[in-house]
Amino acid sequence: MHAPIATMQKVAMPVLTGSSLSAVVISLNESANIERCLTSVDFCDDIVLVDSGSTDNTVALAKAMGARVIAQDWLGFGQQKQFAVAQAKHDWVLCIDADEVVSAALQTEMQGLDLATDKASAYRFPRRNHFLGKPLNYGEGYPDLSLRLFDRRRANWSDDTVHEMVVANGAVNRLRGDLLHFSEDSIASYLAKQALYTDLQAQALFARGKVVGPWKCFASPLIRFIKFYIFRRGFLDGMPGFIHISIGCFTAFCKYAKLIELQRNQDRV
Repeated sequence: MHAPIATMQKVAMPVLTGSSLSAVVISLNESANIERCLTSVDFCDDIVLVDSGSTDNTVALAKAMGARVIAQDWLGFGQQKQFAVAQAKHDWVLCIDADEVVSAALQTEMQGLDLATDKASAYRFPRRNHFLGKPLNYGEGYPDLSLRLFDRRRANWSDDTVHEMVVANGAVNRLRGDLLHFSEDSIASYLAKQALYTDLQAQALFARGKVVGPWKCFASPLIRFIKFYIFRRGFLDGMPGFIHISIGCFTAFCKYAKLIELQRNQDRV
């Protein structure tokens, strides 16, 4: 379920008031999203797309839109994004995923920054998740603060294979505009993506020697549901909010169930 590209296009505006900015995107078979994504960062004077082997027309679309396309075999989320950052022409980089869009409000804020004299090392801003065609306003769907704009001399992506994050050395400021996230084509594809993520999470926890008991499979989803659906008012997002949070609770269950499986398999050896 994608918002029409036409609704995401914005009036062309001048580049940033100070310094220059590179937009960095990683991709794999993102032809359904890539035009919408790249249109939203066309205010940047350098756009880099690092592709890990797309078999659809992602690369052709990106090149047609003026992006510099670089091929790189998959390294894991954190390392892949850090590789992409290293390919940028400028030290200030904006990292977004192919299923994300810079809103008009966020673009305007970024264009008002003087990055040449900025003392901050990075900026975070809210990410508004869209689910079942609805923008989420509560729960874990919003504000979902994300650090994506940073000076690569003072910040970098972590090496995590999943749930990677930017680690900044210095002040981190906040912008108000939204980064828009369109994460699912269908419930089936969304669940398939979560299955991959929970595989990676369980493997990472196992590699670090994390040990959990069966109680974790019960407690973690329950606490998560209470936190996001009740205390953070996810119920106000209606059925999309309920399904989004319920899937999040289920993925928490799956992560620890898979970790327990890895632990028991090791004990049998």
